[in-house]
Amino acid sequence: MPQLRLALAQVNPRVGDLDGNVELVLDAARQAAADGAHLLVMPEMVLSGYPIEDLAYRASFIAANQERVPRLAARLDDEGLGELVVVVGHLDSAKEHVDTDRLGVPKNAPTNSASVLHRGAVVTRYDKHHLPNYGVFDEFRHFVAGDETQVVQVGGVDVAIAICEDIWQDGPSAAAHAAEAGLLVVLNGSPYEAAKDDSRLELCARRAREGDCALAYVNLVGGQDELVFDGDSLVVDAAGELVARAAQFEPELLVVDLDLPAATAAMPEPGTRFHGLSVHRTVLSSDPVAAFETRPSRVAERWDDLGERYWAIVLGLRDYVRKNGASSVLLGLSGGIDSTLVGAIAVDALGAENVFGVSNPSAWSSEHSRSDAAELARRTGLRLDTVAIAPIFEAYQQALHLDGLAEENLQARIRAVIWMGLSNQHGHLVLACGNKSELATGYSTIYGDAVGAYAPIKDLPKTLVWEVSRWRNAWAQSHGETPPIPENAISKPPSAELRPGQLDSDSLPDYADLDAVLDAYVERDLGSAEVIAEGHDAALVERVITLVDRAEYKRRQYPPGPKVSRRNFGRDRRVPMTNAWRESL
Repeated sequence: MPQLRLALAQVNPRVGDLDGNVELVLDAARQAAADGAHLLVMPEMVLSGYPIEDLAYRASFIAANQERVPRLAARLDDEGLGELVVVVGHLDSAKEHVDTDRLGVPKNAPTNSASVLHRGAVVTRYDKHHLPNYGVFDEFRHFVAGDETQVVQVGGVDVAIAICEDIWQDGPSAAAHAAEAGLLVVLNGSPYEAAKDDSRLELCARRAREGDCALAYVNLVGGQDELVFDGDSLVVDAAGELVARAAQFEPELLVVDLDLPAATAAMPEPGTRFHGLSVHRTVLSSDPVAAFETRPSRVAERWDDLGERYWAIVLGLRDYVRKNGASSVLLGLSGGIDSTLVGAIAVDALGAENVFGVSNPSAWSSEHSRSDAAELARRTGLRLDTVAIAPIFEAYQQALHLDGLAEENLQARIRAVIWMGLSNQHGHLVLACGNKSELATGYSTIYGDAVGAYAPIKDLPKTLVWEVSRWRNAWAQSHGETPPIPENAISKPPSAELRPGQLDSDSLPDYADLDAVLDAYVERDLGSAEVIAEGHDAALVERVITLVDRAEYKRRQYPPGPKVSRRNFGRDRRVPMTNAWRESL
């Protein structure tokens, strides 16, 4: 059987940074060539970054992407890398005229494409067939679908191409099988969500068996606004058995040696259709590559479910800060578990020297809140300053004479003014420290603790905040490091400390019960009757659903944060703020 050395480059592009992303491809090509690879596959939309949202419509952006593809091919050849076959994802426009004045067709007919580069030329192009329109995806809004399957012959092996959603739908793997391809390469921009790596592997194995061909899956890595791409690139053989797998949440060039079936002699006539798809084959090299000694493939260790969430949040925060041109963050440290976990995450993401905590004790702040914040700073090395709000609060009260909830919220808003003032003065990005349970129920002060540029744990329910905190401490201990999170911050009852003796339980149900109802109502979108049918107390369900429905306007004004669940508040879940519908019990 012919041999082929394949390189999959899971890289971290930046949306809109076309020249920087071209350099990522060139760096990967240099490394792949040095490793003796014959074929290099880059991720989906790597030249433009992904997702590009409505940038897809902009003619100047489309043209800039189109210009860089042949320029990249020429640079590869100029550097002596022309014999390496490179498959690169990018933005393009429809090959044939599309009437973009017709309703439902995106302006300027953009396409989500992959080009094959060889010997200084763009030899063929594949346009993504299936455009997802669910969850976080709006691709049917942004792109025109392709209908051609591209097969390129490399070293005597037929290699079919697909892009991301194409293998989640029937068709492309069957077309690859009908074209007798030996390898199906899939370019991906697949965002992380908990345990998705398991379903990806199962899908790739199934599609490989259906196509009777090896399958190589290369994914982006990095954060982009609310999305985190986890890498997790992999290769399975024609039987669906895992051959190689890259790390999660880290850039990596995964190099894999494969024995693959020789290309079939018979070539389909141009325009031949399999499963409704037109198949085009381009022969780049029909002779097998010179025999080489194979090397063992790498199968990276996986993080467990809690570790996945933690490092996804770390990566999302790091990239949001750095890709937006900042270097440091500031957060209010109350000594509670939410801000304590965010502080630990920030240190892991950016380094302790770039994390600035502010303690803002009031007349009702407990001593342990101050000492727990100080202990976090001692353990992690972040900088902690104290700005007491009691005198500021008294000055406001002399003018306003507030009481009840208005008095409580005033304290939170004073703290926010301090954080934003320090942010403006020193250039730090402010982090909001609310969790998903609070966000769901509106248990936050708008323009108070809800201010900030980024909200790292907004997609972690409170019960998971505790679990992830314990996981981070246990991981530190297992590596001979000091656990970053003080035990008292984990074990003490949660409180906003906006009035004497206040506890979260004064306003919210027990978090275990609350999060179970939120999982049913928010994550799985069940109606009230279905939630009750799962065994939840009717009064509890009514209370929680009412809180969730009333808080939509707050969520719309909350900072972005990384998606780690199957359904986050943001791109995943879009509910009207002005909305008279109420679930009946």
